[in-house]
Amino acid sequence: QVQLVESGGGLVQPGGSLRLSCTASGSIASIRAMGWYRQAPGNQRELVAAITSGGSTNYADSVKGRFTISRDNARNTVYLQMNSLKPEDTAVYYCNADLRRRGVFTFTDFWGQGTQVTVSS
Repeated sequence: QVQLVESGGGLVQPGGSLRLSCTASGSIASIRAMGWYRQAPGNQRELVAAITSGGSTNYADSVKGRFTISRDNARNTVYLQMNSLKPEDTAVYYCNADLRRRGVFTFTDFWGQGTQVTVSS
């Protein structure tokens, strides 16, 4: 079994900051990319940021310069530092990991349960 557990969401005023964390646990052999997606009501889930095991990053244009993704490979943990938050950043944020389980030869996407981020005054 593999689990991704997120934390760090909440309510913040415009211009504020939040830090999301996500830890993958269970029978994991290897993790390639980890990332954060978000889904606002009525919208499709979209990529926010992703990071490879080597540290290469990719960001949505809407968050460049405001959000920073980082990763602790030893702890199977990915972080998302969100600064200068805007009301349009309000969404459920989901953690994603492209990983291979022990005894399995293929990589599969796993998802966390989601954490709500609300930006409002």
